[in-house]
Amino acid sequence: MVTENKIALVTGGSRGLGKNMVLALAEKGFHVLLTYNSRQDDAQEVVAAVEALGQKAVALQLDSSHVGSFDAFYEQVSRTVQETFQTDRFDFLINNAGTALHASFAETTEAQFDEMMNIHFKGVFFLTQKALPLLNDGGRIINISTGLARFSVPGSSAYASMKGGVEVFTRYLAKELGARGITANVVAPGAIETDFGGGRVRDNQQMNSQLASVTALGRVGVPDDIGGIVAFLCTEEARWINAQRIEASGGMFL
Repeated sequence: MVTENKIALVTGGSRGLGKNMVLALAEKGFHVLLTYNSRQDDAQEVVAAVEALGQKAVALQLDSSHVGSFDAFYEQVSRTVQETFQTDRFDFLINNAGTALHASFAETTEAQFDEMMNIHFKGVFFLTQKALPLLNDGGRIINISTGLARFSVPGSSAYASMKGGVEVFTRYLAKELGARGITANVVAPGAIETDFGGGRVRDNQQMNSQLASVTALGRVGVPDDIGGIVAFLCTEEARWINAQRIEASGGMFL
C-alpha cells in the first residue's frame, strides 16, 4: 500500500497522456496537483475524476515555457499544499507538459526551435530546479521523453533533440540529487493515439497503420499504456529504479 498524503505534481495534466497519468496516480492512492495551460474546463473534469476515486486534486494554471512565471507558480503551489493537504511539500514531480512540432530540419524556423527549447528543455530544467525546496527528500522526478529520441522519423528534429537533452539532464538529476534520496527517471512513449500534434497518430489511418507495422506488438499505443508506468515509478516498489530511460512503445523499430 502507498503512504497516505503523498502528492504528485503533474504538468500538462488536463488531457491526453497527462490526464491518464493523473488518474493512474490517483488509483495508486496519491493526491495530485495538475497543471493546465488554457483548458481550465478540461482540468476541472480531471479534478472531479480524481475526487471520484477518493483522492484530492487541484488544477493550477501554468505556461511551462515561461520560466519567468515559475516563482509565482511555486508560491501558489506552496499555498495550495498547505490549504488543501495540510503540508508544506510534495513528493513527485512529473514533467509532462508539451506541444508537438512536425517540420523538416531544413524548414524549421528559429521561432519554432525556441518554442521547442522553452517548452521541452529550458522549462523542464528550471521548473525542476525551482521545485527543489518544495520536493520531499526521498521523492521522485519523472521526465517524459519520446521514442523519437532513440529512432529518427523525418520531421521531428527539433522536438526530439530537446527530448534528448532532457534524457541527459535526467541522469544528472539522479547523480546530483541522490544524496537527498530523490530518484530521476525518463518515460519515453512511442506513437500514442491522443490529440497530441493535432491527433495525427489517432486520426490519420494511413499513419496509424504504418506505425503499427513497425511495432512488435502490432498496434500503436493508447494513453492507458503509459499512465500506469508513471504511477508505478512513484511507488515504493520502484524505489531502486534510478537514472533509467524506460521506453514504452510496444517495441517500435526494433
